[in-house]
Amino acid sequence: MSDSNRTIFTNPSTFILLGIPGLEWAHVWISIPFCAMYVITILGNVTILFIVKTEPSLHEPMYYFLCMLAVTDLVLSTSTLPKMLSLFWFNSREIAFSACLTQLYFVHCFSAIESGLFVAMALDRYVAICHPLRHSTILTNPVVAKIGLVVVLRGAILTLPYPFLARQWPYCRTNIIPYTHCEHIDVVKLACADIRISSYYGLFVLLCRIGLDVILITLSYIQILRAIFRLPTKDARLKTFGTCSSHLCVILAFYIPTLFSSLSQRFGHNLPLHFHVLLANVYLLVPPMLNPIIYGVRTKQIRKRLF
Repeated sequence: MSDSNRTIFTNPSTFILLGIPGLEWAHVWISIPFCAMYVITILGNVTILFIVKTEPSLHEPMYYFLCMLAVTDLVLSTSTLPKMLSLFWFNSREIAFSACLTQLYFVHCFSAIESGLFVAMALDRYVAICHPLRHSTILTNPVVAKIGLVVVLRGAILTLPYPFLARQWPYCRTNIIPYTHCEHIDVVKLACADIRISSYYGLFVLLCRIGLDVILITLSYIQILRAIFRLPTKDARLKTFGTCSSHLCVILAFYIPTLFSSLSQRFGHNLPLHFHVLLANVYLLVPPMLNPIIYGVRTKQIRKRLF
C-alpha cells in the first residue's frame, strides 16, 4: 500500500479501497449486518415483484411504480454490496479503474432514478386523491410507461458526465480511496488537477436530484392534504391519508440519509472519516432494505397476498 502511495502515475489501472478507515479491526463484524441487509433487500424486493406480478388486482399504476422501485433497489444494492463484502471478508481491496467508474455511475444513476420514482409515486397519489374519478383515465398503462422511461432517462443522462469527467483527470498522487465503494466526489478528489468542474456538476446534480424532486413531492402533498382536509368525516380523512403513509415513510428513509451524506461530504470536514463512510453506506443500504418492508407492512393488499 505504501508503494501505491508513492507511485507516480497518470492513469491508474486500479484503485485501492480501504473499507472503513479506523475500523479495519471490525470489518468482519461490520460485514454481518451489511450481509443481513443485503439478503433482506433481495428477498424483500423479489417478493414484491412476485406478488405484484401474480396478483391481478395489483396491476395498477402505484404498484407498477413500486415494481420499478424494487428493481432499482436491487441494482443499487448489487452494484456495491458484493465488492464491499469481498473487501470485508477476503481483504480484496483492488478495483479496476474502469470498474470503479462503472460502479460510481451505477450508484449515482440509480439513486437519481429512485428519487424520480418517488416523484412519480407522489403524482400517482395526487391523482388518486384529488381526481379519483379520472385516475384510471389519466394514469393509463402507456402514460405510466412513459413516466418510467422519462425517470430512467433523466437518471442515466444526468449521471453520464460523472465517469467521463473522472476519466479525463490525471491521477498522480495516490490511487487509494478511503471508502468501501467508488463515489464520484471521492474519486475525483484523488486527481492532481483543478476539479471544480466535477465538483460544481456534482452539486448541480444534487440540486436536481434532491432539491427539485423534494419541491415537486412537497407541492403534490400540499394539494393532497388540502383535498384530505376537505373530506367530511375524520374517519374518511384518516383512511385517505393512510393510503399515502407508505410513500411518506420510504421518502423519509431515502432523502434524510442521502441529504446528510451529501452535505457531510462537502461541509463536514471536521467529522471523523469513518463517520462519513458509515453514513454513505447507510443511504445506499438502508432504503433498499426498508422499502419492501414498509410497503409490505403498510399496504393491505400486499400484506394480505403475502400471508
